[in-house]
Amino acid sequence: VQLQASGGGLVQPGGSLRLSCEVSGFTGYDFYAIGWFRQAPGKEREGISCISLSGTRTYYSDSVKGRFTISKDNANKDNAQNTVYLQMNVLKPEDPAVYYCATDIYHCDKTWKYRDYGDWGQGTQVTVSS
Repeated sequence: VQLQASGGGLVQPGGSLRLSCEVSGFTGYDFYAIGWFRQAPGKEREGISCISLSGTRTYYSDSVKGRFTISKDNANKDNAQNTVYLQMNVLKPEDPAVYYCATDIYHCDKTWKYRDYGDWGQGTQVTVSS
């Protein structure tokens, strides 16, 4: 499984960013959840959001609920390629981190916050500053 995240950058507090993650090279049974976690210097890794392969189930950590929205589309019907998005609105000073997209063999639920994820790619830096 290959994952490539993009879309990070510098934004002012209250601003928005949209992260994208291209997921490729898998079959329909390699994983059941795709999502995002972030890592800030001196802080624990935090799984902030995930979505099921079917797109019907989502999870958000309390720290981003109501501000971030995860979505996905299928480039083709056999799930061999997916793109996952994270729309981040009302960014706060506590949001800066390197954001990674990841997959996992377990379903998308509240345990996403603390998991050891199956695969993840290079992260993308998000900076919030005035």
